[in-house]
Amino acid sequence: MMTRRRMAMACCSALTVALAATACGGGPVSAGGGDKELSGQALNVAGVWSGAEQKNFQKVLDAFTEKTGATTRFTSTGDNVSTVVGSKIEGGNAPDVVMVPQVGVLQQFAKQGWLKPLPEKTVNTVRANFSPVWTTYGSVGGTLYGLYFKAAHKSTVWYSPEAFEQAGVEPPKTYEEMLASGQAVSDSGLPAFAVAGEDGWTLTDWFENIYLSQAGPGKYDQLARHEIKWTDPTVVKALTTLGELFSDKKLIAGSRKGALGTDFPGSVEKVFGPDPEAAMVYEGDFVAGIAKDQFGKKIGEDARFFPFPAVEGGKAPVVSGGDAAVVLKDGKNQKAADAFLDYLATPEAAAVWAEAGGFLSPNKKLDLSSYGDDTVRETAKSLIDAGNSVRFDMSDQAPASFGGTKGVGEWKLLQDFLRDPSDPAATAAALEAAAAKAYKG
Repeated sequence: MMTRRRMAMACCSALTVALAATACGGGPVSAGGGDKELSGQALNVAGVWSGAEQKNFQKVLDAFTEKTGATTRFTSTGDNVSTVVGSKIEGGNAPDVVMVPQVGVLQQFAKQGWLKPLPEKTVNTVRANFSPVWTTYGSVGGTLYGLYFKAAHKSTVWYSPEAFEQAGVEPPKTYEEMLASGQAVSDSGLPAFAVAGEDGWTLTDWFENIYLSQAGPGKYDQLARHEIKWTDPTVVKALTTLGELFSDKKLIAGSRKGALGTDFPGSVEKVFGPDPEAAMVYEGDFVAGIAKDQFGKKIGEDARFFPFPAVEGGKAPVVSGGDAAVVLKDGKNQKAADAFLDYLATPEAAAVWAEAGGFLSPNKKLDLSSYGDDTVRETAKSLIDAGNSVRFDMSDQAPASFGGTKGVGEWKLLQDFLRDPSDPAATAAALEAAAAKAYKG
């Protein structure tokens, strides 16, 4: 099972030219000289990254090696990180550090007793450099275990400037304006939205942005923890709002049936491919990678974004995802692991990947000039400026059987809702039945 961000990143990686081999499963990378504080120590890091992401993270590892003298080895776990790490722990070959892609997985690791709390020095660095919301998502039972190094901004709507110009519309400020702009675009001869209904995770992202803006952060947190039921009136209201979009055949390329047959890369192609079939596609900052790498679009000129707009007088939402670094108790190189996490908490480490591209940092001390282009800088600024109002992807906080598995739970039920959005209350009841079963387990 792949998480939605991992699916998106895998798509981007598949579109990138073959990369030089990195240290996945290969020999360790070492620094010259023997006079650095960690010379002679080896650091083993595991994470889900492959392709371009792994190559760029290797640059961070190399910078750590240069700084400290420690050798490093990165192992790509694939998407089933908990199974791979668990088997390595049982086999007496635990990595020192794991880059964890979901809040739920971090909580699972902590509850299984696999994690070492972050040292006081690192905790202080995190508190100085990150908004408190990121320490909340990295903590279990009031103890900070995870340092969020890499983030995704999942509240961006990407559009064709040419299509907007032809329809005579500007980027909207509210959800209602976005639908009105969509109608104007459709009237000009091009459907408004490409919706990737074949990938259920994109539909959860649609719902989460609407719900966060409409119901507010407090209700969002309660629903994410299943402290309120999915039959709550706020859920029915958000589904009703989403259903208004899904019900309008003019707004969706290929109508609902076409959307259910469109995967995430295909939705980007419908807007930025050689034969455009829509003017807008909603998804995270990673849309830019596909638009640029596969279709040669110049980001900021041929492909632009506007923030997911505020719904019914609420605040514009900022939904995020991210990867947190954790230290395993069973790792053999605790000193190097602690030093690495302290390094990852600095803007110096974030700048290495920011300069390489394909990266957003939640570190508010990172100079935005480290990013390679104005569009990425704008996205990163939006993430930082959101401060404590950022909310982590709700379905990534849920048990995987509800929020992260193809063909079941939230993914399937929202696909069913796209197929027939006529009864939001019935969909809410089905979501609650699935959630109750998953959270009980």
